[in-house]
Amino acid sequence: MKPTLNRRSFLRRAGAAGVGAIAVPYFAPGRALGQGDKDPANERLTMGFIGVGGMGGGHLGGLAGRRDVEVLAVCDVDEERRNAAKARVGDQCAAYNDYRELLDRDDIDSVVIATPDHWHALTTILACEAGKDVYCEKPLSLTIEEALKMIEAVRRYGRVFQTGSQQRSGGEFQQAVSLVRSGRIGKVHTIHVGIGGGPTSGWEPDTDPPPGLDWDMWLGPAPWVPYNKLRCHYNFRWFYDYSGGILTDWGHHHNDIAQWGLDMDGSGPVKIEGWGKFPTDGLYDTVNAFEITCTYADGTKLVTASTGHGVKFDGPDGWVHVDRGFLETFPAELKDEELGPGDVRLLSGRGHHDNWLDCIKTRERPICDIEIGASSVIVCHLENIAIRTGRSLEWDPGSHRFVNDEGANRWISKPCRAPWHL
Repeated sequence: MKPTLNRRSFLRRAGAAGVGAIAVPYFAPGRALGQGDKDPANERLTMGFIGVGGMGGGHLGGLAGRRDVEVLAVCDVDEERRNAAKARVGDQCAAYNDYRELLDRDDIDSVVIATPDHWHALTTILACEAGKDVYCEKPLSLTIEEALKMIEAVRRYGRVFQTGSQQRSGGEFQQAVSLVRSGRIGKVHTIHVGIGGGPTSGWEPDTDPPPGLDWDMWLGPAPWVPYNKLRCHYNFRWFYDYSGGILTDWGHHHNDIAQWGLDMDGSGPVKIEGWGKFPTDGLYDTVNAFEITCTYADGTKLVTASTGHGVKFDGPDGWVHVDRGFLETFPAELKDEELGPGDVRLLSGRGHHDNWLDCIKTRERPICDIEIGASSVIVCHLENIAIRTGRSLEWDPGSHRFVNDEGANRWISKPCRAPWHL
């Protein structure tokens, strides 16, 4: 399908003035999220949601109540979640099991994708082909190849894409990176990223899927296996068929801030080495203890470990340590210093959703554009590949290939189960 832009959408997008954010309840019991005070119909951004459990439900609560948004459809392969989301929005909201039906609608301008990770690439690419702007949850992709193909689709069809790495819109992270990139601790030589360890599981027997869950569609491009409750919904994160474990879950958040602090959004490390330990019992198969060192061309090292939490930038003149709701520096007074005219100022004062919606209206690139999301998730994939192959790897960020290692290069992509394909 070619991109479409109806008259209402054109008029809305042609206007450069954005509508300011308004504080709304996360979910107001007793009234549908899609009702209440709204901007005139021809000034609202029409939206569909693909995946409405977990993070998808959170995004629905944060966006459906806005004056400038009209939610027209939700999609989920779990009937219970799908129907609950529709009920939250109201009668004007359609509900689909197959995301392609939602994307076929010409009256929907934008989509929020919060599926399991192995679905991100396919849904994003088809959404771009259908002319929709996209907010897609992190981690951006299941593989490096998928990330590159997602960039290609977003650019080819001229879409506005926001990666769900919301820490970039957090004041403490913006302040930390502003200090680092303004040279307040000197040239960074090491970044320590702590993301905690991955979980382990026991054993559960395979069963029939629960009523209303389209298990074959949930699997989609992933290999077919019988339904098991430990695989589905939130737990998909701990299987390499659907995700990359803690390294792409929390790793995407904190490695994203590390890359931002290094001003490396358009590049990446050149050497990756480390160790990892994997579960020896239970169903989960992603790494649960690790330490991986990524080295950049200028010698800067990024150390990602299963101990500690947050992002700590070390330089010759001090350090900056940041996590959610936390900012600490050495010297201690550094965190309270005012940024001057010559400093890098990254304090936007806008939320992650606000930034995406503003950019839909102006056609600018959001704070966590597709190329930024791809660059950050590629670091996580490189770390996973290094510990899964068990050897030191050299990486060319320009060609997106491992140097003189065709064995490692086979990990860049992954086949899809028929009939799905990129």
